[in-house]
Amino acid sequence: MVNRRQTTLSLMPPGCSGVVIQIRGGGRLVMRLSAMGIRPGKRITKLSAMIMRGPVTIEVDRMQLAIGYGMASKIVVVLD
Repeated sequence: MVNRRQTTLSLMPPGCSGVVIQIRGGGRLVMRLSAMGIRPGKRITKLSAMIMRGPVTIEVDRMQLAIGYGMASKIVVVLD
């Protein structure tokens, strides 16, 4: 069995990519992220993050988005 590294998007190093496997949140959060194209099975790349829990910039489907640190901490990713 292959050891797959799991982490949250907020802890993921900038420049790394992976696949979303879970969103740890309520229905409203899941629906909001899904509307932005962030859902389980999607490939996601973390472009940058601000210091002191600032926004996290990501790329999904060749589209760049900025989401809050709280949202990013609820997205679980398996790193490549």
